[in-house]
Amino acid sequence: MTGRGGDPGARTLVIVPTFNERDNVPRIVPLALEVADEIEVLIVDDASPDGTGEVADDLAAAQPDRVHVLHREGKSGLGPAYLAGFRWALERGYARICEMDADLSHPPEKLADLIRISKRVDFVIGSRYVGGRVTVVNWPIGRLLISYFGTVYARTITGLPASDATGGFNLFNRRVLEALDLDQIRSTGYTFQIELKLRAWRKGFTFEEVPIVFTERDQGESKMSKRIVLEAVWKVWMLRILNLLGKL
Repeated sequence: MTGRGGDPGARTLVIVPTFNERDNVPRIVPLALEVADEIEVLIVDDASPDGTGEVADDLAAAQPDRVHVLHREGKSGLGPAYLAGFRWALERGYARICEMDADLSHPPEKLADLIRISKRVDFVIGSRYVGGRVTVVNWPIGRLLISYFGTVYARTITGLPASDATGGFNLFNRRVLEALDLDQIRSTGYTFQIELKLRAWRKGFTFEEVPIVFTERDQGESKMSKRIVLEAVWKVWMLRILNLLGKL
């Protein structure tokens, strides 16, 4: 399997997890693909009842060399969806693997910067808060405060020196994911993003943060919930303990 660039060693796979994103998938996929010929997209759909999986299949049928679909049996959380995508990507030899939301909150045009910077570091974080700036559009103040102070909280407890520990727009060179024991990553909600970065950093991998403008979705419903927030509150302490015990 090769993309239009023809060099399997240069391919970048953008993983887009979906649950009820029928209207957004046809928007985000073309925007990601047009950034560079080396980019391919994997849609990981958790049996969306709104027909997202069928829409994804149509996109893949139209561009089988660049759009792929992984159907999962049910909704089990963001972390497991990404882990399934990571394993799929590693089995097929992609050089870089990127996480990106389906709702256009992450700017697809920034993929070019993530790829460029990944040539000098091991992984790249698309950051909403790098340099002390807050670059979020159309978020209610309560959501913004939870996100910003959540990442400060995670950074303080775990020691991870990232301005945006909870952000989900990240690109990893394959050597990072190959070095991690993916079976040990148990977070299911947005704590997954903290754990993934922390484990990579603790392995000695280098990273750089790239400023992005995060724009709140204009279609569909947010997947944020009280359960996800509560998981993050206690899970970072577990990560701290594992870190102190040298088990990350």
